[in-house]
Amino acid sequence: MNTLPFRFGAEVYTWFMSNNGETYKGQLGHMIEVIAKAGFTGIQPIFTWMGPLADANLLEKKLKEENIELAAVALALDWNGTQETDEEKKIADEAIKLLAKFPGSVLCTVQIPTGRHDLVSRRKNLVEIVNTVSSRATDQGVVSSFHPNSPHTSITRTEEDYQVILESLNPKVTGWCPDVGHIINGGMDPLAKMKEYRSLINHVHYKDWDGNPEFTLMGKGKVDFTGITQWLKDEQFNGWIICEDEGQEALEDPDFVTLHDGKWVHESLIPNLK
Repeated sequence: MNTLPFRFGAEVYTWFMSNNGETYKGQLGHMIEVIAKAGFTGIQPIFTWMGPLADANLLEKKLKEENIELAAVALALDWNGTQETDEEKKIADEAIKLLAKFPGSVLCTVQIPTGRHDLVSRRKNLVEIVNTVSSRATDQGVVSSFHPNSPHTSITRTEEDYQVILESLNPKVTGWCPDVGHIINGGMDPLAKMKEYRSLINHVHYKDWDGNPEFTLMGKGKVDFTGITQWLKDEQFNGWIICEDEGQEALEDPDFVTLHDGKWVHESLIPNLK
């Protein structure tokens, strides 16, 4: 039996993929139930897509019913200005307020991709905004982690983007959430990049990739999950590993995808660790 320093959870983006979130809108309770059934012990919802369970008391009650922890909350905003808009600041502060009621949960910040124009100035502005949000979170006892992504319209996609952005994060308040699928989709080796910036890692996302054209069902692609997970174990990484499957199957049946991922993690990944 393997004693792991980290825990496995699941992201709700798998459901959000279906009809831009409309199909499963307001069904976070259902997602918690499926994630628990899959054998995961944590969940990462998207803050602006939590529906009635954005209420901390209702969320805590549902999580306890299913024996699931709030691993993190994804805060996905445009952040295209030189600083936060009033509305962006309001949403961020609401997310921080919620997370402060769940000690140990992570604020996972991510920019919604809107194009690679004005790249130099926009990357600089993004980092300043992220560090500012993280600083406010730290003041409330909330840990923050920045999550790059890899759509062609993202400014956090390439190796140059990673170097500029990760080396500009304030490590006193902002960690890094490597998403192994996004890293390989951006033309990099996930494990090599994680080793390069190990000191920043405080949260991790797993998705698989086969380049056809991008993501695939976990365990069906080219990401070396065993090697990456073994390294995290050897490094005594003690945060969350969150499965965020974006395979095509999620468009039709996100419940199946989540149940598959939980089974794959527990039957095919964990037993292969030393």
